[in-house]
Amino acid sequence: MDKPAQPHELDNLIWTALSGEQARFSIGTPRARRFDPAIGPLAAMRDLSAQSLAELGELIRESGPLAIMQPGEPVTVPGAEIVNSVEGVQMVFTGDEVAQAAAASAASDPRLTPLSEVDFPEMLALASLTAPGPFAQRTGKLGAFWGVREDGRLLAIAGQRLRTGRYVEVSAVCTHPDARGRGLATALSLRVVAAIRKGGRTPILHSYADNKAALSLYRRLGFAQRIQVRLTQFAPQA
Repeated sequence: MDKPAQPHELDNLIWTALSGEQARFSIGTPRARRFDPAIGPLAAMRDLSAQSLAELGELIRESGPLAIMQPGEPVTVPGAEIVNSVEGVQMVFTGDEVAQAAAASAASDPRLTPLSEVDFPEMLALASLTAPGPFAQRTGKLGAFWGVREDGRLLAIAGQRLRTGRYVEVSAVCTHPDARGRGLATALSLRVVAAIRKGGRTPILHSYADNKAALSLYRRLGFAQRIQVRLTQFAPQA
């Protein structure tokens, strides 16, 4: 008989990150964990057992609203209510030689400068304005970020978020409305891709399923859709 297929580490990506390389940024239990709220709202369960769901509910009551990302329909969590649920896609970098060369070239683009903790307030302000996805005061602690400044003003950012043994997520790709149409998101995304590949890992990313412009961009950069996912936000039940 054929052996059952082993789960892929990307199938429960947030749990893989929270229980592995990024555990130091997390709080929770053996079955349900989340990033520290100052890092961001993302959370995950080890599995969909009743015990895991119960522990996630307790985590929501103790630490406040959070969000999980997984394939399939939203789950029912004891003591919690769904605030919002949106469809998304998970994509993996499968770029050909042209895409790989473009990423390598972005590493020397003089417009793209590394960001640090002193930039966190501006990064949060830009992410809050443009809503690329979950972002909080200290999300920048999760990996390297780059930005584009003009006259001292932060116009665009992109960086790294979730990390596993083989994959690193390109995240928080956003551009101020005043600077759109100039290719900044492309350049920054490629810069992050180059850094991830240089570290010997494969870039991945997530996008809202209805963001056609972003999906088109990512495909041009060498990303291919792997699975559909759903981002569901929970809050303590009133």
